[in-house]
Amino acid sequence: MIKSKNSIITQGYKQRKNRLIGVTILLAALTLCLCTMMLIYGNTKYPLDVVIKVLSGENVKGATFAIETLRLPRMLCALLVGMAFGIAGNTFQTMLRNPLASPDIIGVTSGSSVAAVFCILMLGMSGPSVSIIAVISGLIIAALIYLLSNDVSFSGSRLILIGIGIQAMLQAVISFLLLKATQYDVSGALRWLSGSLNGMTMKSVPSLFVVVVVFGTIIVLLTKYLQVLELGDEFATTLGIRVNLVRVILVLSAVFLIAFATATTGPIAFVAFLAGPIASKLVGKGSPNVIPSALVGALLVLASDMIGQFVFSTRFPVGVITGILGAPYMLFLLICVNKRGEV
Repeated sequence: MIKSKNSIITQGYKQRKNRLIGVTILLAALTLCLCTMMLIYGNTKYPLDVVIKVLSGENVKGATFAIETLRLPRMLCALLVGMAFGIAGNTFQTMLRNPLASPDIIGVTSGSSVAAVFCILMLGMSGPSVSIIAVISGLIIAALIYLLSNDVSFSGSRLILIGIGIQAMLQAVISFLLLKATQYDVSGALRWLSGSLNGMTMKSVPSLFVVVVVFGTIIVLLTKYLQVLELGDEFATTLGIRVNLVRVILVLSAVFLIAFATATTGPIAFVAFLAGPIASKLVGKGSPNVIPSALVGALLVLASDMIGQFVFSTRFPVGVITGILGAPYMLFLLICVNKRGEV
């Protein structure tokens, strides 16, 4: 009888593991396909063999500039930013045990946005300096939200409520800055606020790549602790986990990811919000879904950017398309959460 139960448990474990591996491979293959399509399609369509020649360093008249200077940076930024949003969103949602605990819902993203808008509209700044200030501002706002929610003991519900309040306040500040700015300046700020991959260059890629690799790896290595935190602080403490230390490392890693991603492209709406739940549905409950969430985030950004560029007569920034995809899901989730009586 005991052997039979053990065999059932082992079989279930193997099925979960095989499903996780299969889904991850499928998502990686789809991501690779979309990355390739972004290099092939544009105002001029280039065959795959031409793209390969350009990427291998061969100079192909007409194609080299379009692929290396325009399409490759855009594709790499879309890939890395999508992965950053996906990992960060899943980390917050899992750790706080609430699908509403996404960085763009609880104010972390707006922390970067308000600083960037202030620099663009009021100080006339642009380029890397805006990105650096946006990252610092995002970290400060995240620290403020965490400290306010960690009064006597940490409360995920308190953090979400405080984050939503700060989000509303920061959005009001952004609206005020837009009203006070001249019409000429507003267009640039609105392009940034909508979340756009336009104008991406290879200069943005190295720092973003390092951040995604370093902090993404930290979160992957802490995945087993993240899954235990999902069961509650008391259970995690019973297992000997240093809850506060692990939580601080996870929060800092996720905030660095979200801040750098937002500073690069602007706040691409709902990617962090959607990636985790979609990945969780695909791999099943109980399976580690950090890497699948990263791939889903990348797919959302890559696919939305292609839709925004080629499906409509007018080209839309990627954030507009992700906003259209994410808003109905958010309304559905709010209705479900309200029925359950949760935050």
